[in-house]
Amino acid sequence: MQRFPLWVRRLARITGNLALATVVLACAAYLLPHFLGYERYVITGGSMSGSIEKGSVVFEKARPVEELAVGDVITYLPPAGSGATTLVTHRIVEIDTDDAGQLVFRTQGDANADVDPWTFSLVDDTQPVVEHTVPYLGHALIALADRGTRMILIGVPSGAIALLALVELVRALRERTETDDEPHEAAPPMARPVP
Repeated sequence: MQRFPLWVRRLARITGNLALATVVLACAAYLLPHFLGYERYVITGGSMSGSIEKGSVVFEKARPVEELAVGDVITYLPPAGSGATTLVTHRIVEIDTDDAGQLVFRTQGDANADVDPWTFSLVDDTQPVVEHTVPYLGHALIALADRGTRMILIGVPSGAIALLALVELVRALRERTETDDEPHEAAPPMARPVP
């Protein structure tokens, strides 16, 4: 049976190596921020448009709450009763202290005309602050959160690999069958040692 031409085998090998390198780099890019102490959040709203666009990924590093300053962009859960039930990434526009001496914050989205209608205190000693932004990457992460998309991205390559393995198996079985069907020469008689 005829094998694929050399250029096809080389192209397949190069494509496989590039795919493997892409997967390794993607895994490293996914895990590396965590090991460097960053938290990441996908921006799903437009309230920070102009500075952080919808679909961006923000990388945040924890900072002591006492070191937060007006202008810092933080991701936090608004207080109960605020009407907001998901995390919000907004800029600190005001910092005060309450009667008990606790820091009280007010934030605003860069694209919003008004400040957020709530004030809040942070319960932890540290708070993640946005340090880096990667535009558009969040769209890919949102797509990967969809089970159907994950199945396509994993299932199609897996199916292709299984199909290629099946083709190679059938080819190997055919070659073996063809060599078994060929007439064999009689083996020469074995010489026996004389005692």
